[in-house]
Amino acid sequence: MSLIKDINLYPSGQQKIEWVRAHMPVLRSIEADFIKSKPFSDLRVALSIHLEAKTAYLCLCLAAGGAEMYVTGSNPLSTQDDVAAALVKNGLNVFAWYNATAEEYTNHLREVISASPNLIIDDGGDLVNLIHNEYPELLGNVLGGCEETTTGIIRLVSMAREGSLKFPMIAVNNAKCKYLFDNRYGTGQSVWNGINRTTNLIVAGKTAVVAGYGWCGKGVAMRAKALGAKVIVTEIDPIKAMEARMDGFDAMPMEEAAKFGDFFITVTGCKDVITEKAFKNMKDGAILCNAGHFNVEINLPELEALAVRIFPQRQNIMGYEMSDGRVISVLSEGRLVNLAAGDGHPAEIMDMSFAVQALCAEYIVNNQGKLSAGVIDVPEEIDRKVALRKLNSWGTEIDALTPEQESYINSWNV
Repeated sequence: MSLIKDINLYPSGQQKIEWVRAHMPVLRSIEADFIKSKPFSDLRVALSIHLEAKTAYLCLCLAAGGAEMYVTGSNPLSTQDDVAAALVKNGLNVFAWYNATAEEYTNHLREVISASPNLIIDDGGDLVNLIHNEYPELLGNVLGGCEETTTGIIRLVSMAREGSLKFPMIAVNNAKCKYLFDNRYGTGQSVWNGINRTTNLIVAGKTAVVAGYGWCGKGVAMRAKALGAKVIVTEIDPIKAMEARMDGFDAMPMEEAAKFGDFFITVTGCKDVITEKAFKNMKDGAILCNAGHFNVEINLPELEALAVRIFPQRQNIMGYEMSDGRVISVLSEGRLVNLAAGDGHPAEIMDMSFAVQALCAEYIVNNQGKLSAGVIDVPEEIDRKVALRKLNSWGTEIDALTPEQESYINSWNV
């Protein structure tokens, strides 16, 4: 049983999946391994990740390994209905559609969890949160899971600290083959793809304010600079603010940066990053968007309270007119702009992230009963395996240590 918009949309969704499959060589190699080894035979996998073509291929890869898949999205505006239909056509259980209401979105999560999964693959922590709070009787069936993003790991760490997390969760986001590439290069490119596709405005000569200078913020700032923008970074961490300065960007509080910005991009994972004080300082025509997981970084209720008129300006852009005539524009309801207004990260980038996901899921199965409840780092051998396979797909070779070099660097008596 599935709940999707329209099964007849599947042909274009299948085309999208085949396109990304052609550009995801590492995941293809893992799929070939899974077809032979069937590591997930007789196991149910619950997955909540942005439901577009690259995620769909990960689902098919796990299904090729024997998994019975129960799939939903991790954001109401990032599900692509044709891709969801294609997955159903391929025999998977899917519960998602684009622009789901809050109630529909939660019901889709419940459909996935009520299948009593053995593995959970999450993006933002919604599935893990739901099974702990509403389905505690199913916790004993869960071998463990994987978390894709920073926001979800923050929630997991909090649960583990309180002793509430009842099974092992691998922090996929913390793998080097994830955050150094997905967070930096993937977010950097996909955010500006979403902004440019939605606004059709030039970036060169304007000022971009990037809130947060973690790996995602670094990527967004780097691409803004490449597009010709002046970049201002806002931060709470003095080390990261210093990094931003040494990378050639200004750093200042959001309230001050608000006076100068043409584009505002939040990538902090926190709430209330842009609030009333900043809105009051913004120039006419300022454009706001979010690339953090939840739509809480831009305080929309405060913006709505300030506005004398709220009106659609074009698809995925809402205008908020202030009492003095200034108009502040918000993209994609403050949700993830790279997915709500775009196709997400490039396929070649997600090839690495989803390869880590697939291998970590296999690791949990192979080590069931040996892993303690809590947040677990990605094993180094998985990171290395993914990196070597990616290099191999590029036809790139690297050096290896000789036995003498190995002995030298591991000895204190040189």
